[in-house]
Amino acid sequence: MAHAPQDTHGKLHLDTLAIHAGQQPDPVHGAVMQPIVLSTTFAQEGPGAHKGFDYGRSGNPTRNALEGCIAALEGATHGLAYSSGCGATTNVLHLLRPGDHVVCGDDVYGGTFRIFDKVMKPMGIEASFIDMQDLGRVRAAMRPNTKLVWMETPSNPMLKIFDIAGVAEIAKAGGAPLVVDNTFATPMLQRPLDLGASIVVHSTTKYLNGHSDAVGGFVATSDDELGGRLRFLQNAIGAVPSPFDCYLVLRGLKTLPVRMRQHVASAREIAGKLERHPQVARVIYPGLASHPGHALAERQMRGPGGMISFDLKGNLDQSRAFLKALEVFACAESLGGVESLAEHPAIMTHASIPAENRRALGISDGLIRLSVGLEAIEDLWADLDRGFAAATRAG
Repeated sequence: MAHAPQDTHGKLHLDTLAIHAGQQPDPVHGAVMQPIVLSTTFAQEGPGAHKGFDYGRSGNPTRNALEGCIAALEGATHGLAYSSGCGATTNVLHLLRPGDHVVCGDDVYGGTFRIFDKVMKPMGIEASFIDMQDLGRVRAAMRPNTKLVWMETPSNPMLKIFDIAGVAEIAKAGGAPLVVDNTFATPMLQRPLDLGASIVVHSTTKYLNGHSDAVGGFVATSDDELGGRLRFLQNAIGAVPSPFDCYLVLRGLKTLPVRMRQHVASAREIAGKLERHPQVARVIYPGLASHPGHALAERQMRGPGGMISFDLKGNLDQSRAFLKALEVFACAESLGGVESLAEHPAIMTHASIPAENRRALGISDGLIRLSVGLEAIEDLWADLDRGFAAATRAG
């Protein structure tokens, strides 16, 4: 089995690590780009005498390069790649045992809620979903059997900002690792391990890959004990990515820094315009002073990200008309690609969350979530204007 990747790049900047970490020119033929190694098995000089790889599920050179690169970006000593973000989440939750309890942020991706509620709960693992903006609630939710604390920040889709360092301190006092889903921010904008988190989780399908052509997940940690347990689970459960998907994510990472800078710049401008639009009741974007977590985001993030949620005035028919009229924004689930996407959380990404929970979170029939891509800002705004005009006609 391949060893956990190590960051041998010292104190290089993130822009440099995104291109070089985990990768060296191929020693056989000098290829600068990481080869795609499709072999499922590896020749051994004798029984148990291999060159770091024995079987494709246990390790692969292309996957190792990806694991080394993202681990370096997160400042982690252990990196593990998976076949999906949900696969990564499920592997982390297999650290738990029946009777264990998890404190989880109340605003999480619908697939994450589904894993907690429909997969782990029947196995005897209970989760309490709370608003982690209030550290007092986090303290109150901790129990003697709390073995994990889980958060997304910025959260999905309400873009809540949680205090990573503050929650990490509470989790540590309770003897529970803090897991942070860093998908929305990426290590370009936020590094949870530096703030006290024990584990970082990603859907690499999103910003890390950035081109909407590979599904994957990732887990990073600098805790050797957790890293060893997760490595065992990765191999035993087997939710590993294909070498080709690893290559696609690795290729996407090389442009992650420049992509994130443009995502942020465009989202800032669009959020400001939306806040002034008469058909918009509320804009949720951490880069706006009106966001309740704005000051915290400025402290723990390098930028507010490329995701915007807003409430469209009107009814569900007007929301549908808005989304159907868009031509540059695709009406689609997922996020973080070079192309802009728009979706309706209540119907699409968060349909698995009970309606009463959605209402409590503010996921209304008018809520629209935007993933701002890399198209010209003028074209993106003209497209949103097209949607607003359609919503007016539908009213």
